[in-house]
Order: sequence, then C-alpha cells, then structure tokens
Amino acid sequence: MPLRGWAASKKDMALEKYNEKRRFNETPEPKGTLAKDQGHRFVVQKHRASHLHYDFRLEMDGVLKSWAVPKGPSLDPADKRLAMQVEDHPVSYFDFEGIIPEGNYGAGTVMVWDLGTWEPLGDASQMLARGDLKFRLQGNKLKGEFVLAHMRGRRPGSKGNEWLLIKKKDEAMQPGFDIDSLDYSVLTYRTLAEIGGDKNAAEWESNRKAPVKKGAEWLFQNKGQKPVAVPQNGSAASKAKPGTKAAAARSAAKATPKKAKRTRPSASKPSRAKARSVKPSKLKAASKKR
Repeated sequence: MPLRGWAASKKDMALEKYNEKRRFNETPEPKGTLAKDQGHRFVVQKHRASHLHYDFRLEMDGVLKSWAVPKGPSLDPADKRLAMQVEDHPVSYFDFEGIIPEGNYGAGTVMVWDLGTWEPLGDASQMLARGDLKFRLQGNKLKGEFVLAHMRGRRPGSKGNEWLLIKKKDEAMQPGFDIDSLDYSVLTYRTLAEIGGDKNAAEWESNRKAPVKKGAEWLFQNKGQKPVAVPQNGSAASKAKPGTKAAAARSAAKATPKKAKRTRPSASKPSRAKARSVKPSKLKAASKKR
C-alpha cells in the first residue's frame, strides 16, 4: 500500500472504536468522521453517566484526543488528576450538549463545561508518543500551562491508559481550586441538572449548532481570536426568568410598601412663663425680712 494511502487508512481507524460503541439511530451523538480542517481547540464536557466525570478533549490530527478525568481538571498545581485515555472522538463532538438515552453507551447528561484553544509546547505528536504532552490552554475557565503525563508503572489489571493531568505553576494557577463552584455550561449557562431535566436538550443533532452566546462564534469559525469571558454577576444570565419563583419573590418585594418608622413623642418641656410653686413657709420668711 502506498505511504499516503496507509496514512489515510490509519486515520480512518482512529474513529473506528467510537463508531463501534454507538447506535446512531438511537443516540443524538454525531457520527465519527474525520475533520479536514486542522485546528487547536479544546473542550471539557461534564458527563453524568454511570459515574460523574469530566471528558478532556484536545483537537489533534482531525479528531478529538480524549481523556476521562474522574475528579475533573484543576488549576491547583498540587492536584494530580487521574486521566484515563479513551477512544478518539470526532471534532463534531466539540459542541455536544444534551442527553444520551438510556441503553446507549455513555447514557446520561453531557454539559460543555469549558472550551477554548490550546497551544502545544513542542511537537504535539512526538510529545503524545513519549507520554509527556505539554500545552497551554486559553479557555473560559481553564488557563495557563498543563501537562498530560503517561503513568509508566502499571498496576495489576491496568490497561496502560492511565495518565495524570497536572497544572503547572504560573500566573493562572489557583491553589484550593473548587470545580464544583463552576457548575454551568459555557454555551448555555445551564447547570448539569437543568440540562438533564430539559427535554429539548435530547434533540441535539450533528447538523444543528448548539446555542452559542453572542461573541463566542469564533470557536466554531475563526480559530485565532480570544475566548469569550465568563458571565459576571448582574449579567442577563444571572437575572431571574419571568414566571419563576425567584422572579415572583422579587416582584412581591417591590410591591410591598415599606413600614413607616415609629417616632417617640417628645415630652413637652414646662413653659418658662409658668409660675413655680413656692412653699408657704418660705413666703412668710420673705415677708419678715422686708
């Protein structure tokens, strides 16, 4: 087989495991096809399947190289997160957010927890082959330098797919990083529970774009721009929606009249013009002196 044909065949096999595990007539996930355009995007998807975990994916060689991270990525250099390498995913999986129906592989709720671009700190293919992949992330939640290090020592029953995801010490590090405080989608600002309870989320299709906040279109078109900012307090996303309990409570609070402050009546001072009462004995003494 010609070298060029062998390389194409090898790439086609990259998504073979992905396609074998899925029944696309039942799951809303996209079919595994290689992307022609080469990019350096990354996505982290929070996935509540049989066990809650985070899927860390780097766009490389027309696919998304993927690792399942049970505790999720961290910005604390002291945290060494176990990352199990899994089958490659298609690039079209990049913006998948929704529900994988029961009975299908990976059944559960998927949220786009973070996305952005990544920069390899060296030759990406060589570093991946050596098991020492160093890179820099520029996302909404994850920023700075990281390393994916392949664990050499194999435990009994190990499949050899254990890696460690570690944050490097730099200006983006956050000691004591709390991942649970960031439970929202960077695409729709919904929590995992809200996505799981939303029937419309299960209707995702590979040819339909997921909802994207204004200004984030560059992640799906131009790859050279900076990622969008995380929503701040007071933004439209943080306001209570009409018809919700929070909105009703807020309107009720506005309609309730404020109670007038009570003022204590001041005791009236005696008039200076009022004659003072004098004892009779003192009046007699005064008349004798005169």
